[in-house]
Amino acid sequence: MRNGIAIIDIDRHVMEPMGLWPEYLPAKHRDAAPDVRPLSPPDEPLRARLDRLGDHALLPTPPVVTVGGKPICRGMTEVGYIEVGLHAEEHRRELIAAETAAGQLAAMDEAGVDVAVLHPTYTGFLVYDEEIDADRSRAYASAYNRWLADQCRRAPTRLKGAAFLSRHDPAHMVADLEAGLADGLSAAVIRPNPVRGKTLGAPELEPFFAACEANDVPLLLHEGTHTRVQTAGASRFQTHFAQHACSHPMEAMMAFLALLEGGVLERHPGLRVGFLEAGCGWLPYWLWRLDEIEYAQLSNEVSGRVNRRPSSYFRRQCWIAFEPGEAMLAHCVDAIGKDRVVFGTDFPHVDHDPAIVARLFEGGAPLASGGASLADDVLRAALWDNPARLMGLSEAARPRGA
Repeated sequence: MRNGIAIIDIDRHVMEPMGLWPEYLPAKHRDAAPDVRPLSPPDEPLRARLDRLGDHALLPTPPVVTVGGKPICRGMTEVGYIEVGLHAEEHRRELIAAETAAGQLAAMDEAGVDVAVLHPTYTGFLVYDEEIDADRSRAYASAYNRWLADQCRRAPTRLKGAAFLSRHDPAHMVADLEAGLADGLSAAVIRPNPVRGKTLGAPELEPFFAACEANDVPLLLHEGTHTRVQTAGASRFQTHFAQHACSHPMEAMMAFLALLEGGVLERHPGLRVGFLEAGCGWLPYWLWRLDEIEYAQLSNEVSGRVNRRPSSYFRRQCWIAFEPGEAMLAHCVDAIGKDRVVFGTDFPHVDHDPAIVARLFEGGAPLASGGASLADDVLRAALWDNPARLMGLSEAARPRGA
């Protein structure tokens, strides 16, 4: 709690220790356990490094997570790794804390976070890799989910694990979801991207969406740049700068469209969907375009699957995470309602400010650079009421005094 306001961090990450994989993977997949290795060529002469990397040659290249010596990230340049590594040094304390439940809880206490929904870091790259078969993809997801459940058992009222699910073979998704729920996990999280040619609107995923709705389980969509699946920007750009700029918001936009155009939201009005780490500034324009151009002119083409204005589906059953300082935050709140925005820290990832929670309370959360602040009722709703509804938490979960 901070300033008398209870806080749910809807998007908080763990840093999976490498030791979890030999312990939790089944024996037949342990030879595919990830490890950490140097990226730079061994014994490379300085002249050759200068020729390759220019001004970055004198900076250290951090070791990277690999499987069999192959980096788990696709299309990440060495300069990109160096830049991320420099920022990682500034976040070293947070990155270490994210490896354990005790570390998470201490960091949450320091920031004033009451409840956190935990998401993976490395697991996302291991599971969403179209170059491996479905059996191994599911093995990575299952190992991670069982480890995460063990972490959350240490503080089950505060640490809420989201079961990370493979989409390589949709026929197994219901069983994998049920296994996660049986272990005590509280949500389902998947990548928004197409996987093996199937978008979120593919009919093969229908049993999974029905299971989420039937079990009253929220579906959280969280993108990850450099995974080995089809990703917005990856076929056009080589830098982390460009790929990271594209992937999160653009995949979220197309994920909502896939759920809409595929009839998922129409068939499952009780399905709760959260869009995470994509910002929210794109949403008012996207809903306007879908309402006023596509639906206004082409509704007959999607009749039966889209039977109302697209924006009404979002207002009925979707939530979106905002970030302090977003230029369009005020318009987004006005456009979709104060009950549809939630907040995530992205802790401990290096592209977000470790003091992000404190920024919300330093004269209020700015709606734009130099702009007004979030009204107290909007901030209270975004930090507890809205994510509690998304996650299905009862009023009893609210901290006393909030």
